[in-house]
Amino acid sequence: MRNTAIYIATRYLLAKKGSTAVTFITWLAALAMMVAVTAMFIIISVFSGLEDLNQDLIANLHADITLKSKQGKTLPDIDKAAKILKSNTEIEHFSKVIEEKVYINFRENGDIANLRGVDSAYIFVNPIHRNIFYGSYPSFKYSNEVLIENKLDNRLAIPVGEGSEAASLMMPKPGKGIISKEEDIFNKREIFVSGVFPGNDQLDNTIISPIELTRELLDLPKNSAYQIVIKLKNPENADLVKQNLQNQLGNKYEVKTKAEENAAFWKMINTEKLFIYLIFALVIFITTFNLAGAIIILQLDKKEQAKSLISLGMNLKSLRNIYFYTGTLIVIFGILSGLLLGTAISYFQIETGFFKAGANTDLAFPVQIRFINYLIVSATAAVFGFGVSWFFSKINRSYFTNN
Repeated sequence: MRNTAIYIATRYLLAKKGSTAVTFITWLAALAMMVAVTAMFIIISVFSGLEDLNQDLIANLHADITLKSKQGKTLPDIDKAAKILKSNTEIEHFSKVIEEKVYINFRENGDIANLRGVDSAYIFVNPIHRNIFYGSYPSFKYSNEVLIENKLDNRLAIPVGEGSEAASLMMPKPGKGIISKEEDIFNKREIFVSGVFPGNDQLDNTIISPIELTRELLDLPKNSAYQIVIKLKNPENADLVKQNLQNQLGNKYEVKTKAEENAAFWKMINTEKLFIYLIFALVIFITTFNLAGAIIILQLDKKEQAKSLISLGMNLKSLRNIYFYTGTLIVIFGILSGLLLGTAISYFQIETGFFKAGANTDLAFPVQIRFINYLIVSATAAVFGFGVSWFFSKINRSYFTNN
């Protein structure tokens, strides 16, 4: 009886004869499922691409291990800490960093920015120079050459490159006293933008400069720093190296791994991904109402045939299975065709970069096709689709009888 039910369900779905309205509604349900599955697969693949892009950016802008002071901003006993780092065989490179808020002004435009002063060894720890949109990484021949985040550069319209017009940075001076002129309030330095790099939620409004510039603006001693960032020979040993450094440096230092530094960021990304999944799961659930309608209309249209099948000895369970298998076939068609179409569109975007992230940018939407994406989309559509097919194949009991 099972094979008979599957055969009849297949005939209901594929036969050319029958009600035009039923055929239209049935295939409308199949196409709706296909579109919903395609959309969900593409969006999840885009999020996978964004996840990989953010991982690359964080890998280039956040170190394997970061040292900070537990008391105040400036690192204590920095020369002693440098000797400990140099003697550690697990450490490949380390770099001193000073990070502080600054006001940047160009012509009549201004904004609050995050100034990150770094030394010449910084690119060996965080190779940010690999992700520059245009221009070049500062040569460190001059302390006022800087790298600027893309959105900040777009807002201020600062020219980039050698011989370009200077912008200015202003940092409030520490201390007390009577203010009689602007120089008493701010330390001010002119800067030239050598290049532009892409930002993210953590790096918006960031300026990367030689550490000497930040020391001048903050009136800090020559060898001072707020952080030391570390690149390990084997990043998988980060937790072990962290523990060893914490023991050697003592309680004055706070030692964090890359995962700990970016825990809040990844929590936000995963939360956004979960909400997007729930939204598209709801879309698929709503789409299954088309499937429910198709099954009900099919039951009404095939009422006389159902009576004939019961008269010929088919039991009620097998008859209900016909409608369940019809819905199942619609769902399977929607999942397979949706995944194929979604994969084709995703590959098209990967190969051509046709869809851009914004009107004024050449950055294409990143897409990453993963096997887990197929499983997530298929499972979501199957649960809702098979559930609706099972439920609506059980109703309208009176239509199956000879009353």
